[in-house]
Amino acid sequence: MASLALVAPLVVSIEEPALATVAAIGPFLLVAVFALSVNEEHALFDLFARPGDRRDGTLYSLAGFSLAAAGMAILSVGFGMPAHVYVGTIVLLALGNLAGQVTRTVSMGTVVVTAGFVAGGVIAATAAQLFTVELSGASVSLPRIVFLAASGGLLAALLRELLFERDHALVMLCVGLVLWLFAAIPVEITATRIGVALAVTVLLGYASYALETASLAGMLTGVLLSLLTIVLGDYGWFLMLVAFFGIGGLSSKYRYEIKRERGIAEENEGARGTGNVLANSLVALVAVLGAAASSHEFVSGLGLSEALFFYAFAGAVGAALADTLSSEIGGLYDNPRLITTFEVVDPGTDGAVTWQGELAGFAGALTVAGIAFVGFDAVGTLGAVCVVAASAVGMTVDSLLGATIEGRVTGNQGVNFLATLAAAVMGITLATAVGLSI
Repeated sequence: MASLALVAPLVVSIEEPALATVAAIGPFLLVAVFALSVNEEHALFDLFARPGDRRDGTLYSLAGFSLAAAGMAILSVGFGMPAHVYVGTIVLLALGNLAGQVTRTVSMGTVVVTAGFVAGGVIAATAAQLFTVELSGASVSLPRIVFLAASGGLLAALLRELLFERDHALVMLCVGLVLWLFAAIPVEITATRIGVALAVTVLLGYASYALETASLAGMLTGVLLSLLTIVLGDYGWFLMLVAFFGIGGLSSKYRYEIKRERGIAEENEGARGTGNVLANSLVALVAVLGAAASSHEFVSGLGLSEALFFYAFAGAVGAALADTLSSEIGGLYDNPRLITTFEVVDPGTDGAVTWQGELAGFAGALTVAGIAFVGFDAVGTLGAVCVVAASAVGMTVDSLLGATIEGRVTGNQGVNFLATLAAAVMGITLATAVGLSI
């Protein structure tokens, strides 16, 4: 089924756009018609049927896969999605799923099966993209192809974990659109950078899951963010991010039983899930993508330089770590005070702070600023001070929002996101005011 995607790069040379589109989507539309027309009595039904299809008596999963692939074909032939992205996405899901099923015959462990899906999907997507590039005559470097395959494999595994393992249509469209964006980012990707990124992020992911500092979905999110940060940002950017993941994750485990008795412990034995990781890292991810695209005329025309995105990133990550340490350490002490009224409240009250927690948060901000200071010569003392200031602002905003709108307007994850956004804005503001660079 996935091999039908190879029709698209073969028909791009057809001068008539409508004819090329029909030729690209035709095979998948025929399969969809077949899937919706057969019933349980058809000889081929059992070959394609998923468990849900057997309950419904119709091959809805095959039809959904085919229609999604047809939609992707329209994007490729009619709207400029690179053919290698289109083919790679479909092959990634199909053969990644096959690899996952083969892995399941050896081990039923969720992590092992997911690893099989990612590994098989990445290898298949890399090969499919190379074949498509050769077929279409496009010019795409091998490191970029591997980067797209690895990003797509991790994103697909994450979406399957968050949504539904067999919801291929939605996963396919999401992965395809994201990889289209990544393919358009004007940044050079070297073999060394992608090799180091893959090795480091796999080790990081395994360590976070083995130490139970993150759930499977949280681990996949962290690995994907780390991969993007190393490849599109720099090693220094990654060290700041991994400081948040490592120190923040371990702080959640610190004296966990006492936290549980006090009613302030994180759920799932302190293992952070995707929502928590994304709420604290989404702003940083946008900053990484913005920095990578800063050389594009549209982005540079807005007056947004790589340096501004860097201080937005450092401020957001610093605020995330500062807030995490402030909550995890400060919650262990008695007599916290509400930040808005300084009234003594119970431990765990939204918006409550302790001086011990504030010191721990400040130490987290200093940690991120120290990494920036050591990793980038141009940051200097002034730049490090700006990172600390932006991080402190984010930590304070988190407490203020916790005392005022958390539980009424938004939840904890929404507050975390807004706090990191405030820190990023403050980082940009300070960097602009004093003319900082990296």
